[in-house]
Amino acid sequence: MINKLDKFLGFQQNALNMRATRQTMLASNIANADTPNFKARDFDFSKALQNSLAPGQTNVGLNTTSAKHINPSSFRSIGSSQAQYRIPQQPSADGNTVDMDTERMQFADNALRYDAGLTFVSGQIRSLLSAIREGN
Repeated sequence: MINKLDKFLGFQQNALNMRATRQTMLASNIANADTPNFKARDFDFSKALQNSLAPGQTNVGLNTTSAKHINPSSFRSIGSSQAQYRIPQQPSADGNTVDMDTERMQFADNALRYDAGLTFVSGQIRSLLSAIREGN
């Protein structure tokens, strides 16, 4: 039963995790807009999601120091879709590549898509609960 639920919600879980990771990265770009030589970073969301769902994906290597740690073979992240540096529209004198207009737009778009994903998952869970209630 748990396997079916995991399969049912797994794609959205991966998508929401990727969106949260990207939101953190974009927030870091915005926070460092005035830091000299800071390089704005982002990653290709669709490629990262595709890699996280691909069978036979090579997982990120994690070292554990205790048997009680999370199993590293089940851990997935943006993996092979490494963060990429943004190419600035107009280079700054201090070497910072953060373009606030681009970052704000990407941040708002990602937040909207994250919210849409949550709404979709909420609808899926409501459907499951409705089916469970009708089944009893």
